[in-house]
Amino acid sequence: MTKDEILQQIVNVLQQTFDTDPAKVLPEARLYEDLDIDSIDAVDLIVQLKPMIGKRIQPEAFKAVRTVQDVVDALHGIVHS
Repeated sequence: MTKDEILQQIVNVLQQTFDTDPAKVLPEARLYEDLDIDSIDAVDLIVQLKPMIGKRIQPEAFKAVRTVQDVVDALHGIVHS
């Protein structure tokens, strides 16, 4: 799975679950400040992305996540580990 495919899945989940404008879901967008995704929402996001990853996701992998690109990089790292 490529980083572009992961990004597209994140855009889809944010749009469907949180009614986020897809145009705002850019790699550099900050989850909390730009997309209004709080820590509870972030957990929901990860839960919804888990089937796409097909692996167990450790919460520690997302402690340093601040931007959409951080999420992409974290998930990409899990997929390819």
